[in-house]
Amino acid sequence: MSKECEDLHNLFNSMPRIKFPFDERLIPENGIYILFEKNESGHGKDRIVRIGTHTGRNKLLSRLKEHFVNENKDRSIFRKNIGRALLAKDKDPYLTSWELDILTIKGKKDNLYKINLEKQKEIEKRVTKCMRDNFSLVVFPVDEKNKRLELESKIISTISLCCECEPSKDWLGLFSPKEKIRKSGLWIVNELWKTPLSNKDIEELKTIINHAS
Repeated sequence: MSKECEDLHNLFNSMPRIKFPFDERLIPENGIYILFEKNESGHGKDRIVRIGTHTGRNKLLSRLKEHFVNENKDRSIFRKNIGRALLAKDKDPYLTSWELDILTIKGKKDNLYKINLEKQKEIEKRVTKCMRDNFSLVVFPVDEKNKRLELESKIISTISLCCECEPSKDWLGLFSPKEKIRKSGLWIVNELWKTPLSNKDIEELKTIINHAS
């Protein structure tokens, strides 16, 4: 998958880059986002470190805000994983509390009393700063839900199956408690090492992006 992964890096690196604070007019209602991280390289380009989409109709912008704006790790597994890595790197025992869900009614009942809310807010702000300072993205529209999910899965698999695309020795994700993140070099634990993009899929992807530009 090295050639296909290189093709994806060349394709996505050639697209207009978005950084926070992003112009909301540049975000399609439905689509896929590709994230890059500062100081990470792959195939001589900025290395792709996460691929994502959304399931709700017209919710791409809302999903990005859950990552970059709303300071609630229980609504963004990406935020939760960044926090996990930061805490693990610091050997901070609060990592155990960070794992607890306080989003649902049951979660609040079972776990809220175990949470140091001031500490939680402090970590959320660290996560926000880390994300805004270090990540940039490109987006492209895919209106139909099943197609978005199919392409997301295949892009993830194509990159995770590449034997040449590796994280730097200083990559934050190497501190993650999640083995799949450390092993894949991606801030992802699902859809890794599955069915990659075919040549036909890549051509279709290029067509989608070209039509959107």
